[in-house]
Amino acid sequence: MEYTPMIYRLAFASLQGMGVDLARKLLDVVGSEERFFTMKEKDLRSLTRGRSKIYGDTYRDECLQRAVREMAFVSEHGIAATYFTEEAYPHRLLEAADAPAMFYSLGHCDLESAHVVSIVGTRHATQYGIKFCESLIGDLAQRVPDLVVVSGLAYGIDIAAHRAALKHGVATVAVLPRGLNRIYPAQHRDDAIAIARHGGMLMTDYTSQDAVQKSNFLARNRIVAALSDCTVIVESAGTGGALVTASLAMSYNRDVMAVPGRCGDEFSAGCNKLIATNKAALITGADDLMAAMRWESAQPAPQQLELFPELTQEEQAVVDVIRNHGEIHLNMLADVLHTPVYKLMSILVELDCKNVIATLPGCRYTLI
Repeated sequence: MEYTPMIYRLAFASLQGMGVDLARKLLDVVGSEERFFTMKEKDLRSLTRGRSKIYGDTYRDECLQRAVREMAFVSEHGIAATYFTEEAYPHRLLEAADAPAMFYSLGHCDLESAHVVSIVGTRHATQYGIKFCESLIGDLAQRVPDLVVVSGLAYGIDIAAHRAALKHGVATVAVLPRGLNRIYPAQHRDDAIAIARHGGMLMTDYTSQDAVQKSNFLARNRIVAALSDCTVIVESAGTGGALVTASLAMSYNRDVMAVPGRCGDEFSAGCNKLIATNKAALITGADDLMAAMRWESAQPAPQQLELFPELTQEEQAVVDVIRNHGEIHLNMLADVLHTPVYKLMSILVELDCKNVIATLPGCRYTLI
């Protein structure tokens, strides 16, 4: 059977353990992706001196068949598959030896922007951490017009960073721990849709056929760290994924900053330790980040304040209920409006983007 060059690239990128560094080494020896898959197993092993199962005839054929199915999936859903040899592959990510040979994305975002910051933290974000994300991104948005915020769409600080970016019109990239056939966590599906529709990007190095494993979540962090020049840890316990991201960022020679917290606070322990051991610079706001990264502040363009944003009938109904209660839980809001939660979440995201409501911990909402 004949395959297109793209099928060969998809299959090559899906080989077990394949990253940019290994891909370069193999291609230097073999010559091309097509030749890797068309050579006889004996000849390929002899040429590469490889013992791994990736050189086996059966394994390589399975990869090609998976690539055919993946090509059909990405084509049907308008997903971009970007190979490491293409110009569209971001240069920062390419600098990491363990970067993926291929990544998949939905949406459009300038990954080559001069101002990209990764913001991560605990899943158990406090109001302190959420407010810091809002303040930092809001201030940066006014001073850095081409700002891009990268995070992992996880609970807590990650989703707070994405929502703050959406609210302030900042492009944001969500790096996912699984294929784009399903958003994880499912509760953030509407946020993911808003990201892809409002100048952001959903990104992953996993195919729609890859199994979801625990290791995916930590592996995802290498992309979060590599995509930017600076990683900000907002809240973190003494151990956790955010600290792994910080370590990865340091290994890529990226700047790392941490938000200080009170002594004894569980989810400030990690940040305080990073600062105390000189592994991260202390950050208290946009000024610290701007100074550390030597970013120049742009002159803000005159803007007319939109005191009364135009609302749809559904949005106005939600606003009226929240106004009557002052502060309301998502489930109660759904009961009062007789609206399914999944549909209500989409309306709430739009209201958040219009700067009409504020999201509080525990799935509660209030008017701004």
